[in-house]
Amino acid sequence: MVRRWIAVTATAGAVLAGGVVEPASAQPAPIEGMDRLSPEERAVVQRNFERWQQLTRDERARVIERYRYWQSMSPEERQAARENFQRFRQLPPAERQRLLEDFQRWTELPESRRQELQEAYDRFQRLPVERRERILRHWAQFQQLPLTERERIMRNWERWQRLTLEERAQIRERVRQEREQRFRER
Repeated sequence: MVRRWIAVTATAGAVLAGGVVEPASAQPAPIEGMDRLSPEERAVVQRNFERWQQLTRDERARVIERYRYWQSMSPEERQAARENFQRFRQLPPAERQRLLEDFQRWTELPESRRQELQEAYDRFQRLPVERRERILRHWAQFQQLPLTERERIMRNWERWQRLTLEERAQIRERVRQEREQRFRER
């Protein structure tokens, strides 16, 4: 998931940095910060001079960072990023907006939380296919529940998370015993 977003971001940065190849006519005096750029990066800035001039210092730094990241990508990664960007552009506007909002929320997360979520995603991807499908089925069933029922389940889950391992073990044992008792009574 993160890799996909990185590819989309890198593609968008490349489009901003290099995809607007409009020759600049009369270029004024040297551009601030040009001396710190590589010859290739200076050429990109000169090709996109008017847009570059309109960027703030922070925006310029981000464009350069993204351009350098794009340059560091393998040809396969660049191709995947281009394909992801094309798929993104073909989405309905509401879906594109939702993805952009999701991405914004992702970038606002602390690095530790992003790392934690990435690790959880990687663990999920390593699960056997049947287990992943079962989890996704259960998630879909959960999503279909009325809001009040979903909220009740989430409160129970949060309460469960606050329990100690010992308390959880006791509850599991009590539930096991109750099931056995019901089974015997049948």
